[in-house]
Amino acid sequence: MARTHYLPEDVVHYAWDHTLPPALEVDSGDVVVYQLREVTDNQISPRSTAVDLGRLDWNRLYPLGGPVFVRGARPGDVLEVEILDLHPLGWAWSAILPGFGLLEADFTEPYLHIWDLSPGDHTVLRPDIRIPLDPFCGTMGVAPAEKGPFPVMPPGKFGGNMDTRHLTCGTRLLLPVQVDGALFSVGDGHAAQGDGEVCVTGMECPMHAALRFHVRRDRSIAEPQFTTPGPLTTKYDRRGYHATMGVHPDLMEAARNAVRHMIDHLVHTCRLSREQAYILCSVAVDLKISECVDKPNWIVSAYVPLAIFVER
Repeated sequence: MARTHYLPEDVVHYAWDHTLPPALEVDSGDVVVYQLREVTDNQISPRSTAVDLGRLDWNRLYPLGGPVFVRGARPGDVLEVEILDLHPLGWAWSAILPGFGLLEADFTEPYLHIWDLSPGDHTVLRPDIRIPLDPFCGTMGVAPAEKGPFPVMPPGKFGGNMDTRHLTCGTRLLLPVQVDGALFSVGDGHAAQGDGEVCVTGMECPMHAALRFHVRRDRSIAEPQFTTPGPLTTKYDRRGYHATMGVHPDLMEAARNAVRHMIDHLVHTCRLSREQAYILCSVAVDLKISECVDKPNWIVSAYVPLAIFVER
């Protein structure tokens, strides 16, 4: 009989390390319910300002719930994580952090935006720009086989800080088990994010989450995979998109140019500040590789959904 377990909110860790003792031990088929802290471990609050970004204790970033030991999981197995429930808890923040992000050379001053999530299904940048909530956890992974500790950022073949916006309710994430028991951890709740998370933050928020674990031995995988329950962007598709392109022999520079052109478009058409436009790109604009075969130039496109702009 499958059981439901509740992970204590005060049991967190800040690095990947397979020597950490398990916070819980569960069986395949069991559910674990989490109350996850936001990514700064409560150093940013709804009352914070941009000044507080310069005071962050970086050793406390990425408080992860876990690790969870799944009985029977062995190296070479697959841990299937079924995402049952995700609920942001009231508020979120997004920021420009000097030295980080796709356009770190363009934006050198800190900037902070606090989001009110109390409507429940959306939030607003301005009354005329309304963004649907589409919550997911930016960090989900198993403990790496290599001797740690390792920082939570960046991701690896074990999962981790993947920031993949389609890991929403109903999705099944597949992770290659690295050590006995898998030692799964989760955190970094996002209320919404665009593909790319270009300014290095989505809508960072505390999160309620419920996950079901299954050990699968029918296959092995080298790196994470996932299956979604249906279309990817139903909350955004109804009015189409405006896209900007970056064309360059380097894919990263093509991505930067696509975002730069999108920022220019949003400043011109919506009268946003450049900082607001960059934040909007991070939480609602999707980067896509449109072409990577016509050498020497590749194309990355940035798509903004027109549905976020309130019709007058």
